[in-house]
Amino acid sequence: MTFDLDSTICPVYGRTKQGAGFGYTKVRGYHPQLATLAETGQVIFSRLRGGPAGAARGAKSFLTETISRLRHAGATGQLTVRADSAFYSRAVLSTARTFGVRFSVTVGQDKKIRAALASIPESAWVPIPYWLSTPEVSGADVAETSYTCFAHTREAIEVRLVVRRVRPTPGSQLALFTEWDYHAMVTDRVGDLHEVEADHRRHAVVEQSIAELKSAGLAHLPSGRFMANAAWLALAVTAHNLGRAVGVLAGMSRATPRYRPAGTSGVAAAVGGRRATAGQPARRPPGTAPVRTRTAARWRSRAPSGSAAL
Repeated sequence: MTFDLDSTICPVYGRTKQGAGFGYTKVRGYHPQLATLAETGQVIFSRLRGGPAGAARGAKSFLTETISRLRHAGATGQLTVRADSAFYSRAVLSTARTFGVRFSVTVGQDKKIRAALASIPESAWVPIPYWLSTPEVSGADVAETSYTCFAHTREAIEVRLVVRRVRPTPGSQLALFTEWDYHAMVTDRVGDLHEVEADHRRHAVVEQSIAELKSAGLAHLPSGRFMANAAWLALAVTAHNLGRAVGVLAGMSRATPRYRPAGTSGVAAAVGGRRATAGQPARRPPGTAPVRTRTAARWRSRAPSGSAAL
């Protein structure tokens, strides 16, 4: 089971809202953290924070609570956490190790990382088989090397440093004479290099859940009180999770997302389930009890059953 950590800025406009403030985006708002399940897009845990909070502030306790919730819900297999570079810290990686959770975290390119990249021989780079690539010309390559996170400290961790390099595209803002753009991440996962790297890039699916939340309950946090907005966030997450569950159970084959991770066919039904089931026209047939609605026969997103009980 894989879950993703991320945070997002929820803009607000009231100057008297408790906890709202300006963060790294220079936008007044709140800065909640979210943990989403990669297989379904449902939110496992959410926490409202003040706007000035850093992306990884409180990440240790947040990760601990997320793991606890998954185990309490009955998850007994191997857990894997994915995150971007904001969550690369001793606290996050050490907590994952403590609870036996595999991790895959993007890292920024400081001096140590750049030195490790420079040590990778040219022969170690393997082309990534994109559908437009050829054996002679690839749009991107991947390689790995060993690396010690937080070396010379008590929290030192031996990991795989997996690096993806891509050719600059027209308009890329890179240094003069740059041939490649590098993207690095650290992981303690085992497995094929291509599979580990590709699965880490699927961390981007967390943005789908965030976008859905912001198109619904998190479009605004209405109260002036912080705890009331925290309750609003919890309700918005609950509604989101129910919508995802209904989409999966309904099996909406036409509710296809713009991006579908490999091996997650259930997400196809979940992403468009809210619009396909709740956003279609229906009428109440006369004399029905309990109340039932009948959907249009030729509606493009008609539910498979054709009717639903209220």
